[in-house]
Amino acid sequence: MFDIAIIGAGPAGATLARLIGKTHRVLCIDKRPWRESSGGYCVGKPCGGLLAPDAQKMLSELGLGLPRDVLEGPQLFAVKAIDLQAGLERHYQRHYINMNRRKFDSWLLSLIPPAVEVRAGCRLISFSREDGGVTLNLDAGRQTYVEKAKILVGADGANSKVKVQAFPGPPYTQSYLAIQEWVEREGDNSPYFTALFDPEITDYYCWIIPKDDALVIGAALTPREQVREKFEGLKTKLRRHGFVFGKTIRREGAAILRPRGAKQIFTGKDGIALIGEAGGWISPSSAEGISYALKTALLLAQSLRPGFEGFEKRYEEKVGSLRRTLALKNLKSRLLFHPLFRKAVMASGLRSLEVQVQ
Repeated sequence: MFDIAIIGAGPAGATLARLIGKTHRVLCIDKRPWRESSGGYCVGKPCGGLLAPDAQKMLSELGLGLPRDVLEGPQLFAVKAIDLQAGLERHYQRHYINMNRRKFDSWLLSLIPPAVEVRAGCRLISFSREDGGVTLNLDAGRQTYVEKAKILVGADGANSKVKVQAFPGPPYTQSYLAIQEWVEREGDNSPYFTALFDPEITDYYCWIIPKDDALVIGAALTPREQVREKFEGLKTKLRRHGFVFGKTIRREGAAILRPRGAKQIFTGKDGIALIGEAGGWISPSSAEGISYALKTALLLAQSLRPGFEGFEKRYEEKVGSLRRTLALKNLKSRLLFHPLFRKAVMASGLRSLEVQVQ
């Protein structure tokens, strides 16, 4: 029997496994296949691949520094905000680290101690609670497994199977489909993370991120509301605004959550814990989730140090400050995405930069 089974080996799961792997018998599984010849996961999570300042701070707290091969160019020091409906454009200083998300996840996984049993290309089918732990049914393609663990940790993202099976109930009030299209970069050398706002497309936001010779065009869209048409409409508006795109390289998508209140954040109970986006931890204003993944993994690891007895209560207490941070970001979100308030702030030029374009 394992002490702890972690479902999902993204930033949250891999970080937890690294922090507890020398003191507990740990099983960590991830559905993405691994290929040694390519140096890591064969596929990455659909993600803009930017490390925001909050995530950079968490890497500092964890004593980590990014290896060179994880980075991508250009490095970004400003956000270009465009309100397509109001016709306003402003630049704001903010430093992001531009990186390759697949390589970032693979790097975090490589830091896990050898004692941890890591199974890539393996997925959770189901689990059942038993006295003293849980029994896991796992699928590794051509083979199925049954494993047992004293504690189960869900680190399996927005569509967490652990959460759905362990704590069935009302769904999150707001979920989005994040669609990204990678296109060839033609004639646009702007070193900005561009944030786009247009209520006709989404009540959230859209983005453009430069990646070496490509551009990532993305949008957080409400599912089942003409997603394809709205994404194509976004590209049409961007072309009218002066953006030039080359041919499409690939398109990808993923579900993301937008927590709107404390009840949508859940840490778990009865021997089951949720970390990262599986617990609802993601910024409602920017959809940034890596900092929350790293932080909740650290807090859960700290909660486990005194022993398994009562770790759920300790974990819930430790995330109190994170809940308050999320409440503040919710307030920011309600202001940022209110068309009239956003228009007034952008029109004022408050805290914006005067960018000298050559």
